[in-house]
Amino acid sequence: MSTRRDNRRWPIYLSLFAALMLTIMPVRPEIAVWNADWVAMALIFWALATPARVGLGTAWVAGLLLDVLKGAVLGQHALALTLMCYPLMRFHLRIRVFPLPQQCFTVAWLLLLYHFALFWIDGILGKPVGQAARWFPVVTSTLMWPLVFEALKRLRRRAAIN
Repeated sequence: MSTRRDNRRWPIYLSLFAALMLTIMPVRPEIAVWNADWVAMALIFWALATPARVGLGTAWVAGLLLDVLKGAVLGQHALALTLMCYPLMRFHLRIRVFPLPQQCFTVAWLLLLYHFALFWIDGILGKPVGQAARWFPVVTSTLMWPLVFEALKRLRRRAAIN
């Protein structure tokens, strides 16, 4: 029975892998500042849909992978994603019944928390933190949330993940 349950985890790992690849995909510099937070959105969806399978540990591992792929300080994105996922895990039963516009608003707050944690860590490390463009991905990700939500919901139904 455990192998049957493990077989149903592949869509989760596949979508997180795709999100990591979308994050490091090279784009023109003027578009790069608007690049959505694909990993954070995938984590938000799976933590809402399957909180028993995707939680703080998954957020930590995905953040470490993101740190390695982006060449960031090891643990920076891991800490920020874990901090973002904690209120999500705490209130997932409430958030998942929100209508989509209200979910977009909640996702925006979660992403602001994620980016504020990154902003704070950069400030501690002495990196320049005064750029307004660092907050653009929050807007892009919030606008992309309905599309990401529908795509991952279809994947979840097709794979029969409960």
